[in-house]
Amino acid sequence: MTLWLGSMCTVVISSNEVAREMFKNHDVVLAGRKIYEAMKGDIGNEGSLITAQYGPHWRMLRRLCTAEFFVTSRLDATVDVRAKCIDQMVKYIEAAGGSGANGIDVGKFFFLLAFNLIGNLMFSKDLLDPSSERGAKFFYHAGKVMEYAGKPNIADFLPLLKWLDPQGIRRSTQYHVKRAFDIAGLYLKERIIESNGDETDHPSPEKRRRDYLDVLLHYRGESAEEPPEFSPTTINIIVFEMFTAGTDTTTSTLEWATAELLRSPKTLEKVQAELRSVISLGTKLEEKHLDNLPYLKAVVKETLRLHPPLPFLVPHMAMDSCKMLGYHIPKETQILVNVWAIGRDPKTWENPLEFKPERFLEPSTADFKGHHFEFIPFGSGRRICPAVPLASRVLPMALGSILHLFDWSLADGIKPEELDMGERMGITLRKAVPLKAIPVPLQG
Repeated sequence: MTLWLGSMCTVVISSNEVAREMFKNHDVVLAGRKIYEAMKGDIGNEGSLITAQYGPHWRMLRRLCTAEFFVTSRLDATVDVRAKCIDQMVKYIEAAGGSGANGIDVGKFFFLLAFNLIGNLMFSKDLLDPSSERGAKFFYHAGKVMEYAGKPNIADFLPLLKWLDPQGIRRSTQYHVKRAFDIAGLYLKERIIESNGDETDHPSPEKRRRDYLDVLLHYRGESAEEPPEFSPTTINIIVFEMFTAGTDTTTSTLEWATAELLRSPKTLEKVQAELRSVISLGTKLEEKHLDNLPYLKAVVKETLRLHPPLPFLVPHMAMDSCKMLGYHIPKETQILVNVWAIGRDPKTWENPLEFKPERFLEPSTADFKGHHFEFIPFGSGRRICPAVPLASRVLPMALGSILHLFDWSLADGIKPEELDMGERMGITLRKAVPLKAIPVPLQG
């Protein structure tokens, strides 16, 4: 459908057929980014992979990110890092699990995992523990950024009002951006101080694993189209974006998966039976086990179908006028790909609102790598999320580890059918009411 909201033309794509046409035949011209007023501030987006317009600078950022973070060789080299962060999450859950019938805030512990994982990949160090005030503040501010940036803003539709910011959305978003940016910047400053300090306490890059901050600090442009080096502001933006994008989406997906399983005890029992038949109690889940856990991976896929992290993806923009399926799309039109609706389309999915992982057990079933347009929670084409290879390892590992090592029940005496599954809309799709559950460690 086409919507004219004030001066902004928006095309909403809500079927897999049109999504296929977009990403197969119009991917380049529709690879721009629509930048909302809420995202415009003093910091800018010179290092942003998410909001940079398609072109040489974006391709450089994408290439650097993919080569140093998400290629198979790098992922294989950091398998121990992921295992360590998941082990820490399990220990934190075990320590907090004795709080009685009130249970634990499940999303908090998934956030700790995601934040510490990004911290290890970026800075080669753990950044958080459950009592970290700094981490709690970052979690709060990052969540608010996603919430405000996803709110309808009249200033986007009536340009005359953009200077007034009548709803205060830009002011609120930028306030939280700056607070989160400052916290991410503290980690960067600490790392730079450490790297210039006593090497007996802080190993030099030559004595430890090369991390992404090393890549950014030592980057040198290879052509006239690339910057000779990254400014501190650019590095800060890249760091901030990695943390916000990597933590919020991972946290929301794992929280939704746990909620769906607790609402469906038979499904929970089935996935735990698979885990405990493949891995003996007292033994940790490892990435090498994932190929033998098809039902666990099906649970992750079914969660992404019903609860895609970005329900409209990040808004695309037409960089030039074009025609798609006979319809004229003007230059600068906003393109929203409604992956939430595509994943619930009854023409494609039988009983689409039912949480049924079995639908992903068939060999020919869709995968989320951008080639099956009925299931594109991470997008497709040039601007597909570059973290798909990492997510495909972290999501089943994190979920499988807590299901293998703990039995779970809902807190406060809530019955499965009473669990609140309401959604809180923003750029990301979060549970409106945080999930509270009681973990009971199994004895190996």
